[in-house]
Amino acid sequence: MKLLYSIQKYDIFMFTWLLDVRLHATFARISRYVSKTGDGPLYLLSAAWLYWHSGVNSLLLQAIALGFLIERPVYFILKNSLRRNRPEAALKNFQSIITPSDKFSFPSGHTCAAFMMATLIGYFYPVLMIPLYVWAAAVGFSRVVLGVHFPSDILMGAILGIVTAFFSLGQVLS
Repeated sequence: MKLLYSIQKYDIFMFTWLLDVRLHATFARISRYVSKTGDGPLYLLSAAWLYWHSGVNSLLLQAIALGFLIERPVYFILKNSLRRNRPEAALKNFQSIITPSDKFSFPSGHTCAAFMMATLIGYFYPVLMIPLYVWAAAVGFSRVVLGVHFPSDILMGAILGIVTAFFSLGQVLS
């Protein structure tokens, strides 16, 4: 219990520090757009583009499909089992910038999906790995700036996304 309390204390400290920095208003404007790039429709469009793009490895599309077939249920079970309140519900006198799509925050689904896609696409197109991971990290950061996640929600989302991607790759490539 002490560990969970320490993590929660750290999360609240980092969260409130970020909201207090002078550039928060600028971050918030940019974060709205960055966060939207982590919404589900972009992944469908990406998969469709990859499908029609000449020379695309069908293993990538298989890995993406398997990744989402695994990641979404695991994410849903974790989120609804752990039931961690979002910052707006956990902190007095705090209001998030956007309205989240669900009640609980742990782990971050946007971050999870972004890191999974970054890992999968980066595996097949190594030249894109760094820009994709920068984008995935920006998606996670944007969710904190918008006030819908704590930093540890983002960390666990990233880990879950990367682990799911490697598992999917292992299944597809074997």
